Amino acid sequence: MNILFAFLIIATLSLILGLGLAFAAKKFAVETDERADEILAVLPGANCGACGFPGCSGYANALSAGTAENGLCPPGGVKVRELVASILGVASDGGGAGEKMVAFVHCRGNNELTKRDFVYEGIEDCNAAHLIHQGDVACKYGCLHLGSCIKVCPTQAISRDDLGNVVVDPELCIGCLKCTLVCPTQVIKMIPYRGSHAIACNSLDSGGVVRKICSVGCIGCKICERKYPESGCVVPNFLATIDYSREMAQIGEAAEACPTKCIVKAR
Repeated sequence: MNILFAFLIIATLSLILGLGLAFAAKKFAVETDERADEILAVLPGANCGACGFPGCSGYANALSAGTAENGLCPPGGVKVRELVASILGVASDGGGAGEKMVAFVHCRGNNELTKRDFVYEGIEDCNAAHLIHQGDVACKYGCLHLGSCIKVCPTQAISRDDLGNVVVDPELCIGCLKCTLVCPTQVIKMIPYRGSHAIACNSLDSGGVVRKICSVGCIGCKICERKYPESGCVVPNFLATIDYSREMAQIGEAAEACPTKCIVKAR
């Protein structure tokens, strides 16, 4: 009898608590915008933060609430921008993320090709090394090779090649910009995915200085610009750059003629 009485008490309390929880859930339920879930489903899911929000869910919620601009997702590009516009029922203005951009490390000056000022033996982190005389590499514009960018890449698109250079796989890069933000020398920059070549140098030093410390750096000779006007190469100061909006029919020839071979294939 006592056991049955105890069971009835427990069952009654459970029923009361259950009804209370159900009432509280209904009373204090937070209304959600179904569009946020739809938007989240079309976002890449990389949670890279390039949009300026805490992950894809944060951006999806902001978009559905009308507090964020559409087109802030570099990995998603045009396709995602159009899908989001469709979900929100608004016209896509064509702004925001457009042409696919990928990261490129503008340096091939590994330990064999670039002089060192000293031997760094600290934490394996580019920013830590940069605090000591801007790093041990003689060229203060180049890659420090400690892989801070490798650690932050969400898609494992950055690695070291057989020569020890830090390189980016354009097929895996989602353009999240994390590597560019963590790099203390800003040697990692974004280039159009369609670009077949890039300048593997970031130095603003004169040619004479570059020759003394790096055998593969740009010396500002302007051969690429003068002899191959349709290469897209321009040399405003001591460093060649590629204007990807220009005709680049001669970029392959310019790369062959480059005395330090700093014009390299980007993919």
